[in-house]
Amino acid sequence: MPDRSEANIASADALTLLLHNQHAICAAIEEVTKWLSENGAGNVAANAIATMETLDTNAQGITDAIMRLRQL
Repeated sequence: MPDRSEANIASADALTLLLHNQHAICAAIEEVTKWLSENGAGNVAANAIATMETLDTNAQGITDAIMRLRQL
């Protein structure tokens, strides 16, 4: 059975991959938002921007958790 340190490293590594995915999703939403804004769908673009703000907030929480795990 892995010790606590190995489990923390594995958890931090998994969270890091999820964080990278979250950044990729945010980049994709940003591209779609730009296209929507340029093509007259301002309301939809505004909703997408709000979604990106949530992703950014959650990304910070994930980053904090990764840092705590890596310090243990």
